[in-house]
Order: sequence, then C-alpha cells, then structure tokens
Amino acid sequence: MSSNRKSGSTLRAERRYREPEKPRKPARKSKSRRTRKPAHKVPLLLRPFVWLLRLFWRLTLRVGVVAVLILGLVVGYYAVSMPPASSLLDARARGSVTILDRYGEVFAWRGEQFGGQITADTVSPHLRNAIIATEDKRFYRHFGLSPRGIAGAMRINLREGRGPLSGHGGSTITQQTAKLLCLGDPYDPSSGMTEAEYEADCRRTTIARKAKEAVYALAMEARYSKDEILTIYLNRAYLGAGTRGFEAAAQRYFGKSANMVGPAEGAMLAGLLVAPTRYAPTANLERSQNRANLIIGLMNDQGYLTADEATRARQNPAQLSAAAERRAGGYFADWVMDQGPAFLTRETTEDVIVRTTFDQSIQTAAEEGLQFIFDTKVREGSEAQAAVVVMSADGAVRAMVGGRKFRGVAGQFNRAIQAKRQTGSAFKPFIYAAAMDLGYGPNDTIRDEPLTIDVPGSGPWSPRNYTNEHYGVVTLTQALKQSLNIPAVKISEFVGRENVRIVAEQFGIESDLADGPALALGVSESTLLEMTGAYAGILNGGSSVTPYGLVELSIKGDDTPIIGQEGGMGERVISDEAARKLVYMMREVVRSGTGGRAQVPGHEIAGKTGTTQAARDAWFLGFSADYVTGVWMGYDDNTPLTGVTGSGLPAEIFGEVMKRVHEGLPAKPLPLSEPAPARQVSENRQNRQTRQQPTRGNSGNELERALIGVLREIFGGN
Repeated sequence: MSSNRKSGSTLRAERRYREPEKPRKPARKSKSRRTRKPAHKVPLLLRPFVWLLRLFWRLTLRVGVVAVLILGLVVGYYAVSMPPASSLLDARARGSVTILDRYGEVFAWRGEQFGGQITADTVSPHLRNAIIATEDKRFYRHFGLSPRGIAGAMRINLREGRGPLSGHGGSTITQQTAKLLCLGDPYDPSSGMTEAEYEADCRRTTIARKAKEAVYALAMEARYSKDEILTIYLNRAYLGAGTRGFEAAAQRYFGKSANMVGPAEGAMLAGLLVAPTRYAPTANLERSQNRANLIIGLMNDQGYLTADEATRARQNPAQLSAAAERRAGGYFADWVMDQGPAFLTRETTEDVIVRTTFDQSIQTAAEEGLQFIFDTKVREGSEAQAAVVVMSADGAVRAMVGGRKFRGVAGQFNRAIQAKRQTGSAFKPFIYAAAMDLGYGPNDTIRDEPLTIDVPGSGPWSPRNYTNEHYGVVTLTQALKQSLNIPAVKISEFVGRENVRIVAEQFGIESDLADGPALALGVSESTLLEMTGAYAGILNGGSSVTPYGLVELSIKGDDTPIIGQEGGMGERVISDEAARKLVYMMREVVRSGTGGRAQVPGHEIAGKTGTTQAARDAWFLGFSADYVTGVWMGYDDNTPLTGVTGSGLPAEIFGEVMKRVHEGLPAKPLPLSEPAPARQVSENRQNRQTRQQPTRGNSGNELERALIGVLREIFGGN
C-alpha cells in the first residue's frame, strides 16, 4: 500500500483533548491611561515669583554648601595652626611680686599673680563643678557654641532694654577661652598699646568679632579636648586683686591650692568670673558670700551637690585667709617696690619673691592706734590726714601708714614718704646734738630773752617763743623740753648753722635745709620717713641710718637671692656720749615737757614735739629702747589744723601706737647718761670763731674735747 507521506516524517497522534488554559493576569493599565488629579495651575501673574523662589532656593542650597565647605576650611586652618594647650596656660607679659614679712609670711602681692599650672583633672571637683554650673552647664555636650544659650541671652538683653549683643553674651566656656586668648593674637609690647588697652580691645563686642570668636571656638573644639579647653580657662581667667588663674586666686584669698578648695570656696571663686573687681572677697566679703550662695543653689539644682551638702556650704561660707583678711602693709609694699630695681619689681617679667623687714603685728598696732584717736578725738567728717612710721634702731622699717585709709589700690599717695612738710620744733634735737657733740651738757644754761638778728638781705629778724614769754636762765634740757625757740636759735648760732646742717644731713635729712637763722625753728621741709630715720640715729648711739624695707629679692624657684641687705647703719655722726646726753634730754621732754601725752606705762620714752607756723603741720617723733616711731598730722592742701599741736593729737597717736607695739615686751631702759652739774653756755660772738665740726667718728673725739677745753681757757667763759 502506497503512501503519499514523505519518508522520514514523524507520525503524531491526533489531539483529541485540549490542555486547560492558565488563568491570565489582569492587564496592566498603561501609564498614559492612569487617572490623574487635575493640576492646580499657577496664575499667570504669580509664575515669575514662583520661578524666582525656586531659583533662590537652588542658589541658597548651593551657597550653603559652599559656605559650609569654606567654614570647614577656615576652622581646619585655625585648628592646625594652634599651639599645644600646655603653652597657653601662662601668657602674662609681666611677672608678679610676692612680698614676705620679716617672718617669711606673705602679706602683699604686686603685679599679675600666677600661682602655677593646674589642670581640669587635678583641680578640686567642687571648683570645676561650680564653674560649669555657673558658666556653661552644657559644656561637655556642645560643639563649642550654644545656639540655645545665645538666643536666651539675646532675649534677656532685649527684655532689659539693651541691644541684643549688650549685656548677657550667652558665651560658652570655649568662647570665653577664645576671648581670653584674644583669638590667637598675643599681646605685643611694641604695638604702642598698654596691656590693659590690649585686653579691652579683645573684649570688644561687635558682630564681626563675635563671628570670628565663634569660628575660633569651633577650631578649639576641633584641636583640643574638652578638658584641655577647661584647663586653659582655669589658668587664664582674671579673678580680681591682680590674680590670673584659679590657683593664684585660691592662694590669694584662702591661702590654699585650688586643688584643695571645698564647695563654699569653689562657689566663691566661680562667682568672681562675672565681675572680678566687684565680687572680690577682699573688697566686700559679704557680697562675695551672697554671690557664692547663688552658685551653691545652681550646683544643687544640677546635681553637683546634695541638699544636705548645699545647706552645709551655706552655713559655713568661705572665709578669707589671715593674710588676705588683714590687708595690711599696702603703703609699705608700694614703698618696697620702689626700693628695688624696676626691672625686678615694677616692670619685672619674672615672678619675684621679696623678703622684707615688715612686721604685720606692728602694722596692725599702728593702724589701730591711729584709728582709735581719730574715732575718739577727731570730729566726724574731718579731712585731716595722718601718717605713721615704726622702725628699729638700725633703720629696719616695721610698719608704715601713709594715710588714714588705704583703698587696696597700689600706687596711692603715701604721706609717710611723699609728703615734704616743714618740721617745726621736731628739728631741734639736731641743734642740741651738735651742741652735745661739742662738749656741752644737758644741764648747761642759756638765757631766754628777746633776740634780734640782722639777716643780710632780709633785715632784722626777731624769733619768739610759742607762749610769747621769756624765761630767763634755763638749762638746755629745759629749753628742749619746753620747746623754747629763742634758746634754740641762740645755740644754733653759737655752735654754727653749718655744723647743725652737717649733723642733720648726716643723720639722713636729705631735703634742702634753710640757710638763715630760721633753720633752728624747722622751716625746712622733710618727709616723715627721713625724720624717723634721723631719730633712729639718735637712739642707736649717734650713727647714721638709712631706712630700709627690702631684705632679699629672688626669682621664684631660686634659692640664691639676687639682692640682699643686712642693715641700714651708716657712719657715726655724733659721739656715743653726745647721743646718750641727747636721749636724756628727750626723755625729759616726755616725762615733764611738751611730750607728756606720748607716755607709755611701764616703758621709758624719749621724743620731741613739732608744730609749724599757723599749725599747718603737727609732729611727734620718739623712741623706746626697742622701736622708733614718727607721727605726722595735717591737711593735704596745707589748711591749718584747728587746736592741734605736736603735743596734742600726734603725741596721743604716738602713745596709742607704742602701747600696742609694746604689749608683751619687757621694759628696757633707754641708753642715756645722767647730766653733769650745770654751767653757763657762753654767748660771746667771738667764741663762735672757735667752733669745731661735730665728731663723725670715734677716733679723735677725746682730742677734740681736749682742744675745746684749751680754747675755753684761752678765750674765757664756761
């Protein structure tokens, strides 16, 4: 059977059944056919504004990105150029002077004190917490700036009626540190600005400067750790009374390290940051304590102190150290600063330690004695001033009061060393010193009677006694203790004005002395320090004295002093015997003469009063066997004192001071000689041609006395 199929073809069975159809997915709708909400058409008039808004947004975004990049570059530049934090802790242009008393205790500071480096790790946690609670409670959480704090400060400023940048600044501790660093621009002494002007310029508040400050703060956060920033802040902040850094402030106010202060002390120190001068505890302790109580409350609120700890801190407020509370010796400290070389004191770039002759207990005695008389004997509101100097017989100054009130500001007018005033009768001991050195004695006599001297170029001059009376023949002791003028002039003329001038000058009166016979009445001017030093020469046996206060000066940390002084004794001016005679005469001034109010129970006192013309100046200078004290009283404008002479208030001030100075000291006799029998002082003018200069050394003293005896035999007289 033939087939019509081609060979090799495949046979397939015929399908009888269809495969079941797979379910089809619903057809996806075309995008073009999706239902759209009708678009809101922008009105034709607004389309340009919308376009501008979109353009502005695109540009702002791009500019913002660029600004952030530029800011990052600037911050990075500042950050990499910053020095190590350790080199920024002390950048004072000048050093400090710490002044010690005779026992090695600190009593005064000058210059900018820097107590030494402290760190955020070593400082007392109470002080660290007080600073953070007060100045920047988010310090450890922000990146250098606190937008919340800035906004809050601006809101407060506007509410109080100030400009947004005036008053509260809202600055973080980082920003404050940036300002302390003057944004990395160190002080240059050659700039023509003082350091104070430079710092004032650094504190200027302008928008541009605030912006730069913010950038610098960001760079500091990038360069330093938080603790390093806080360490710089702890060491550079100014805290009043010339202190830089919390270590210096803690030492200044509390006499302890900043590592050891408690909650109350830490709160008080932190309170100084807002206004160092106003809240300094040495200016007003109560105000400083009230400020500290507010900070203790903040520390409690922020969890740094428990309620019990805060209560204890308030109940036991911080107290000043004994040295800080006493605040004695301000005038003395100023004087000592002038005694040393300027490059080691007033202009030092080093930290200097100065040991002095100062005695804080004697200074307190001088201040209290002076204040007692003004409180009890001087009318309220009086503008009269007074000054006091206390020294040892070798010229070591123990206390100095340059005026009734010292306001704690260095450089105040010091009447003890700067006021040159006429000395009046306080000058008379130098006349009698010349006479004693020429061999006369306390019981030698002279006639007190009317006297007229023809002064070339001026005409007749007739001195008068204070009482306008004459007392006839009087001893030299009587003439001195009653402060009689005519006998003093006669003796000065007899022994020779030039001899009197030599004695006074060699005892330390450096001021110009009058040429005429009025020299004897104290018309020349001198300072209280000069006069007190001259009286010290009488006490020590007749040798000159240079008042001194500086004993040693050394650089802090060095054991070897740069400058040292062992005493102020100089060459002999009058013989020891002449000095002893004069001490006897001056003791009688206090015992039964014009200086009676200067007596100190249980102690021998010698001295001399002084009152100038029209009572413009009143003096009392005297000594015990231990100390020499000088007192001056008057008005700064030379207004005459009312009812005051040297025998009155100055003698009483002397007495009150010396009573306090001698508390607890055993009584010692004065170095004096009892007088020989009386003889008449010759007043023959011819005898003045035989005058000898006062002795200025031990050798030759007996020879001079023998020569004087021979001359008396030749020319006659007693």
